[in-house]
Amino acid sequence: MADNQPPRSEESHPNYPSVDQSDRVLPRNLRQTGDADIQMLISTRVRKSPFWHLSVEEGCWRATVYNRMYHPRGMIEPEDGGAMAEYDLLVNHVTLWNVAVERQIRVKGPDAEAFANYVITRDATEIEPMHGKYVILCNEDGGILNDPILLRPGEEEFWFSISDSTLMQWLQGVNVGEDFDVEIDEIDVSPMQIQGPKSVDVMVDVVGEEVEEIPYYGLMEAEVDGCEVLVSQTGFSGEKGFEIYVKDATENAERVWNPVMESVRDHGGDVIAPSHHRRIAAGILSWGQDMDHETSPFQVNLGYQVPDDKDADYIGKEELERQQALIDDGEYPFTHKLVGLKLAGEPIRDYASDFWLVSDPETGEECGYVTSPWWNPELETNLALAHVPAEKLEHLGVPLDDRIYDAVDDVDVEFEVHLPEEYAEEPGEPVYAQLANVPFKPSVNPSAREQAKLHAREDAEQ
Repeated sequence: MADNQPPRSEESHPNYPSVDQSDRVLPRNLRQTGDADIQMLISTRVRKSPFWHLSVEEGCWRATVYNRMYHPRGMIEPEDGGAMAEYDLLVNHVTLWNVAVERQIRVKGPDAEAFANYVITRDATEIEPMHGKYVILCNEDGGILNDPILLRPGEEEFWFSISDSTLMQWLQGVNVGEDFDVEIDEIDVSPMQIQGPKSVDVMVDVVGEEVEEIPYYGLMEAEVDGCEVLVSQTGFSGEKGFEIYVKDATENAERVWNPVMESVRDHGGDVIAPSHHRRIAAGILSWGQDMDHETSPFQVNLGYQVPDDKDADYIGKEELERQQALIDDGEYPFTHKLVGLKLAGEPIRDYASDFWLVSDPETGEECGYVTSPWWNPELETNLALAHVPAEKLEHLGVPLDDRIYDAVDDVDVEFEVHLPEEYAEEPGEPVYAQLANVPFKPSVNPSAREQAKLHAREDAEQ
């Protein structure tokens, strides 16, 4: 952390003393409370998106709050297959998601590019108009504040399509005293996602054949039933997919949603909740679960987001460069590292309500926690992302830079995970977990890092 921060306590947090959280100001709550039998309160304190009533009409039976908006998290009832039936529709057909919770924060004006370049770690000048890029924004201590898709619909206009943390006020606060010539506002634009192998067929139906020419992270202006939309080839699933950003969504929600939904059903799909089981298999991170404002990019294998050749200043640059220098010198400045695990136990077919504890099998002591677990039917195993002690990984010869995602299948590293009774093999006993490469299942549109890894494997095989 930066030198101007107060020193952290030497003691671990008492809710689970053996899990060292001494590098955090606000420790994770690791108490195991289980799935409480409570009812979610719907009120006017939390915003209903323009698609909320449409999700309710389609049978939404559970929801959460994301970006202070109600967010559907269950569409198919458990007795009809629940989340795993939704998974089948995604990987074999096509699905429609209400993701209006991805609020759109617009930065517009003559200094829009310079401002965007100052708040993201990557080089915003490399994002051409009508393109986008996955980016992160960090605070001065190098903690990840948000990991949006940054869209550039115009030369002097950027949209931050944000994940689950407030960003508009921070961006506005950054500009106080900096005086970039920009306007920063949340705009009346709501996205929906069309994900799955038949998503191209749906998009051709609703916006025309030119959608087939959009490159990954490319943008296209279009109309649906006379309503203006912005289309991107992006998504949160690891499958082929698109997002439709509905302009003037408060007025146009139904006119865009309904024809898209009809086409999805014509192609054998349906409306589902965002697919966290598929994004876990693809190694896609979820802000708030796998990382937060006290998590460094280097802890969660996002070091590639911190360039070593960006000359322009940006928030967090000094601290991130300090951390990178320590790692280059063989020192790891954090207690935990995010890894992939393959777990034994009964199939995990629903959301985890706690950060399940991870133990060191050699000592039996709790030492880490699972952030995102789920069963994968193709691989026929439980998969999880988890934070485990960096010291143990280093002792076993596991690389602590981004190579950890690519080089652990040949390393025999085991942990134990304390699953709830419904998933445990024996009541009260932890299950075996093996370190595994991430992504567990490749994405249809692999990232630049994934492509480099695939090419390296192909070269090695030849």
